[in-house]
Amino acid sequence: MIELAKIVSQFEGKTILVVGDVMLDEYVWGVAERISPEAPVPVVTVTKETFVPGGAGNVAANIVALGGRAILAGIVGRDAAAARLSQALLELGVEPRLLVDERRPTISKTRVMAHQQQIARVDREETAPPDPALEQEAIDMVRRLCARADVVIVSDYAKGFLTRTLIAGIIEAAGVRRAPVLVDPKGTDFTRYRGCRVITPNTREAVQAAAQLAGVHGGLEDTGWKLVELLDGVAVLITRGEEGMALFERGREACWIPAAARQVYDVTGAGDTGIATLSLAVATGCTLENAARIANLAAGIVVGKSGTATVPIEELLAACKNTESSGMASRGVLSTPPVVTEVE
Repeated sequence: MIELAKIVSQFEGKTILVVGDVMLDEYVWGVAERISPEAPVPVVTVTKETFVPGGAGNVAANIVALGGRAILAGIVGRDAAAARLSQALLELGVEPRLLVDERRPTISKTRVMAHQQQIARVDREETAPPDPALEQEAIDMVRRLCARADVVIVSDYAKGFLTRTLIAGIIEAAGVRRAPVLVDPKGTDFTRYRGCRVITPNTREAVQAAAQLAGVHGGLEDTGWKLVELLDGVAVLITRGEEGMALFERGREACWIPAAARQVYDVTGAGDTGIATLSLAVATGCTLENAARIANLAAGIVVGKSGTATVPIEELLAACKNTESSGMASRGVLSTPPVVTEVE
């Protein structure tokens, strides 16, 4: 029997460096009891505002909630949102290493919530790449921080910070320290992530990348193995939402991991929780398959929570023990993969 709980119990003290697009998630809470006379929209009377780290910041917050140490590297603007973000990170126990770009605002997403329902979202962002000087400063900073990291996460939200040059610098710096690099990708050109240990696209991202890079249009298994080939042996963990996960690792059979969610309430941040958990499990030295199984359990927990949320280690330990006692931790082979016929 796979002792997943034993692996989770080793998370404490593992240090993960997260490099990526940091954001501030703002929630404006209120009640809506009338329609505006100015336009057919609800009028929200604000009762409170809350601020939590989003994007790569949410990945870091999940690492701390699971008992690990998180260092967060990214860029922000020189504004109030940056100050709120730094304060929120420090309060959670995350070590922020944030460079300031005078040309852009701190990425923020303001969600207006009325009666526990989101009725509007306002985004502030600038997605141009950093100038060469700031890009080099980021590479130099990552080189220094890699000396303290057991694992490095690249959290890509396609907001401009993670240029091809910066990603190459991250992978090179981590390689010198023999720290595995895990990537949550964006876009269709996955070749920019060559040299990492594992990449974690969702089904749509994987299918689009395989179609764009190699003209593959077919089942999930064809997609997974083609990406492994194109990325020179990088392991591919495809997250499939309510269908679970599928792992493709050179030299092993494709493995299907059933979904663990009991009730899906909000999928916000499920990918962040998954890769955060995966990184801590990889840091313990366990197999990638076991790490993926634990990450799948964590993602199943977080989708039952509202908004940008984290998974306490106690909940994950309980889920692991329940999985082991029910005999659900056995290995499954993806012998009849689903066929994906449409790419939006």
